[in-house]
Amino acid sequence: MNQITLKVVNYAEHSAEIQLVRIQVFQVEQGVDPALEFDGKDEIAEHILAYVNERPVGTTRIRYLDRQTVKIERLAVLAAARGQGIGKQLMVKALEVAADNKMKEVIVHAQEYVKGFYQQLGFEQVGEGFAEAGIGHVKMRKQFR
Repeated sequence: MNQITLKVVNYAEHSAEIQLVRIQVFQVEQGVDPALEFDGKDEIAEHILAYVNERPVGTTRIRYLDRQTVKIERLAVLAAARGQGIGKQLMVKALEVAADNKMKEVIVHAQEYVKGFYQQLGFEQVGEGFAEAGIGHVKMRKQFR
């Protein structure tokens, strides 16, 4: 049985693990330019890492846009670890962190093919689709009451 663990981590201390996952998913699998993927904003964001049997398999970051709004970005799960609900667990944890910090709104730029995943978590599409890093995305938001 795989043991899944989630940890809120400091980027400076866990950058190698975060980069390992994101490089594999975004650069190798999806062909995203490294300059776009590593945008200099990791150091100002909170990060969550998912581990299976103590090996890093997933990550996301939470970036504070203002006193009421966060953007959850860079959700990535290694191909070998998909299908276990790790992406959902990462998002639920990120939403908990946002709520604990009294945020009122969460924004994501979701790849179009996973829009339904975010809708299941209470996000609604805002506006029309757009391309980001050459991939179709939609802006979505979730508001806390």
